[in-house]
Amino acid sequence: MRILFAALAAAGLALATNAGAAEFTMRVSHQVPTAHHMHKALLMFAEDVKQRTKGGVEVQLFPAEQLAKAGENFPGVARGAFEAALSVNVQWGTTIPEMNAPTIPFFFTDLERIKKFPTSEARKYLDGLLAKRGVHSVSWLYITRQSIFTSGKKPIKTLADFQGLKIRGLNTLTDNALKAVGAAPSAMPGSEVYQGLQTGVLDAGLTDVSAAVSRRYYEVQKFGTVLPYFTVYFHMYANPKWWQRLKPEYRAAIEAAAAKNEQDIVQITEDTAAAAAGQLREKGMQITILPPAEVEAWKAKMQQPVIDAFLKIAPEGGAKIIELLKKL
Repeated sequence: MRILFAALAAAGLALATNAGAAEFTMRVSHQVPTAHHMHKALLMFAEDVKQRTKGGVEVQLFPAEQLAKAGENFPGVARGAFEAALSVNVQWGTTIPEMNAPTIPFFFTDLERIKKFPTSEARKYLDGLLAKRGVHSVSWLYITRQSIFTSGKKPIKTLADFQGLKIRGLNTLTDNALKAVGAAPSAMPGSEVYQGLQTGVLDAGLTDVSAAVSRRYYEVQKFGTVLPYFTVYFHMYANPKWWQRLKPEYRAAIEAAAAKNEQDIVQITEDTAAAAAGQLREKGMQITILPPAEVEAWKAKMQQPVIDAFLKIAPEGGAKIIELLKKL
């Protein structure tokens, strides 16, 4: 018995020692559930940081708004309530309107251009705007270029199907595309959409294909239309004061891990999207892949109203970020 107690004590001491080994803790808040491919990619990032810093920095992930609501992530990080968070680029709204550029419909959905973004001048420009708002940019994680329009009564196949449709929008900017085709968009966080669809507050949903799986849209929606509508990023940012307190070698290690994560998630996202449509079919959702000719018809009607609105809310940097993205 003494041997057993001694062994348990030694194990407890080892756990305590390991638990206290990290010199710095990096709490990372985000809004998606653990089943989402972004969270799975972040688990890889956390382990990579641990290895590169030899345990000096411990990344602690708080998914599904466990630490803070989506809208509280930026102020929480800026004031130092926690060290880091991820936000969807569209969540910056008019605060940093240039962040919305990748979500202009049918504008930035080419995979080769997406792969170049993390090391581009476009990314550096947006990082500079984030710094002016009091946060340090860490990484840009590509989440989707394949959107799904879900509905309960009939599939959305043509522009006429949008007439009068109460649909989940993203923000007031990109919702101009939905209004242009007669829909009635309502912007709400992804975590609230399921209930909106379930209760009839919404007739239709708009999200990336993989999120329709992880958020179980198939339980409350019968139809889904898939197309390359826009590109969405979750970008990670940290509190600048905390970042500067890190040892230089730790900052370099986190940056290296972040850069690798940016590369790794491209294939993860593509694979996840490819599998997601099949998973939705298996769950009983009727999936339509919008043909190229219809995609062009949607683009002709939906893109320009968003560009016009974008240039109005971003008079200083809107044209610049559009040009930088076009160069990719």
